[in-house]
Amino acid sequence: MNISQAVIKRIEELCKERNLTINALSNISGVTQSTVNDIVSGTTYNAGIATIKKLCDGLGISIRDFFDSDLFTNIEQEIK
Repeated sequence: MNISQAVIKRIEELCKERNLTINALSNISGVTQSTVNDIVSGTTYNAGIATIKKLCDGLGISIRDFFDSDLFTNIEQEIK
C-alpha cells in the first residue's frame, strides 16, 4: 500500500467510526467537497498536510492521531 491509499483508507475509517459522510466531513472541516472527493477517489495523489490538518480539525483529532494507525506501518517506499 502506498501513502495515498493509506490516507484514503484512514479517512474512510474515521468517517465510518463517526457515522459521517464525505459531504459531512467536508462541512465540518472547511475543506471543499470536491477536494475531499478527489482525495477519497484517488484523483488527487497527494492530499497535502495542510488539507489533512483541516480534516483532522473537523474530526476533532490531531495529525498524530490520524497517522497513528496500522495502515501507515508498512507503507511502500515512494522513491525506488
